[in-house]
Amino acid sequence: MIEYLSVLAAMALINVVLAVSFNLVLGYGGLVSIAHPIFFALGAYASGLLARDLGMPVPLAILAGGAIAMISSFALSVPALRVSGDYMVITSLGFQLALVHIITNVEFTGAAGGLTGIPSAFEGPIRGQLGLFAIAVFAIACVAIVRWLMHGPYGRAVTAMRNDEQALESLGRSPMAIKVMLFAMACGMAGVVGGFYAHHFLYLTPEQFGTFASTALLTMVVVGGAATTWGPVLGAILITLLPEAIRFLDMPISVMAPAQGVMFSVLVLIFMYLRPQGLLGGARAGGGVSSWYGSRAERRVNGGVKP
Repeated sequence: MIEYLSVLAAMALINVVLAVSFNLVLGYGGLVSIAHPIFFALGAYASGLLARDLGMPVPLAILAGGAIAMISSFALSVPALRVSGDYMVITSLGFQLALVHIITNVEFTGAAGGLTGIPSAFEGPIRGQLGLFAIAVFAIACVAIVRWLMHGPYGRAVTAMRNDEQALESLGRSPMAIKVMLFAMACGMAGVVGGFYAHHFLYLTPEQFGTFASTALLTMVVVGGAATTWGPVLGAILITLLPEAIRFLDMPISVMAPAQGVMFSVLVLIFMYLRPQGLLGGARAGGGVSSWYGSRAERRVNGGVKP
């Protein structure tokens, strides 16, 4: 039971980092990309391979995985950010599917069978507790960094970019540079926590990083409250625990997996229509999908008319 709770806590903390970093792009930036899990995968696979095959120390391998994910983000952000809306969703989806296909079919990543033999970050009988503590420290650091950035001058520039790019350009700031930097920071965090995941669970499979993971991340941010500090944290914890609750219903696996996907989709639809600000967004806290006021996303929804 203790081991089960430890695994659940580790997954919740990893999802916190993923949701908080995805919130930089989706919530604060108002940029609809669904490829975030693939940068989690890049960090995990890169860190695992560097430590296993090249003998790189695990802490350096984790940082290298984060750097690789950050650099790889430019391959998506630079061309994709020249378009918007549905085109950006399609671009990010194609990017994700292509990389998942490559990972599934390349031999040195373990192909469809998965990557095994990944070195552990810690050794000894309390290896799990030490790994959990390290993930918790990184999760807290990510939340603190995002809060500090988004509540300062840079955060105000991001909000201005999200709401009115032309006004921001008139002040001499480049919206494109801000978007690319948001992507780089978010993907770097995802890559680092991917390294933590790889060296904590010691096994990776391509199925973990597909569109289902994108749906789960979107649900975490929307349910908790996009563009808020603590909304993605709450959303990540809830969405990690809810599928575990379904397990106790003793349903067949053939029913359980689709039920989880349906649950995520329904939650997103409910919150988008009934409470777009999420659980922790509101008149005082701000945030939520409604925080995209004046952004290109909302102008499309309102038919180009700003009320």
